[in-house]
Amino acid sequence: MNEMKFDNYTVRLIEKDDLKNYYELIDRNRKRLEDFFAGTVALTKTLKDTKHHLADVVAKIKLKINYPFVVTDDTTGMIIASIQVKGVDWMVPKAELGYYIDAAYEGKGITTRATSLIIAYAFDELKLNKLYIRTHKENMPSVRIAEKNGFVLEGIIRSDYKTTSGTLVDLLYYGLLKEEFNPTDKNGEVGNM
Repeated sequence: MNEMKFDNYTVRLIEKDDLKNYYELIDRNRKRLEDFFAGTVALTKTLKDTKHHLADVVAKIKLKINYPFVVTDDTTGMIIASIQVKGVDWMVPKAELGYYIDAAYEGKGITTRATSLIIAYAFDELKLNKLYIRTHKENMPSVRIAEKNGFVLEGIIRSDYKTTSGTLVDLLYYGLLKEEFNPTDKNGEVGNM
């Protein structure tokens, strides 16, 4: 897969060589990722833990069940976001999208634009028919990313996720079919809206 670019950012699949940079992204944002990326946070407590986790993540690319992308800032070389096409179900074919961005880059439309590129990749290259996003109702940045990329609220999944503190929470379920997708423009807005 080739790199995808916009502005001063590059979107690409994660690699084993990203270890230190990937760990630093998670470590800088550990507290804010704790509840809704509990697995990732738990598996990346140290650089050594992260090395094992990253090897597993990269192996899943070869198995064609997860496609973990990173967004890098071309001016600093830092990984600033993670966007995953995960849990691919080739029978349907569909997958879940999950994403987070470094707090210093939040609110700039970067995740929306990068997600749009990954959605196009998932539909055009992977030949998926549906993508879905599960998010907490209070995670308004995630809701905006879903809606700006044309996802439709399909319902609420009750008691579907356990946070790090052990609380069961409801999640909003957004879906997007291939024929509904319109890539976002430079301002992060969905075409034809």
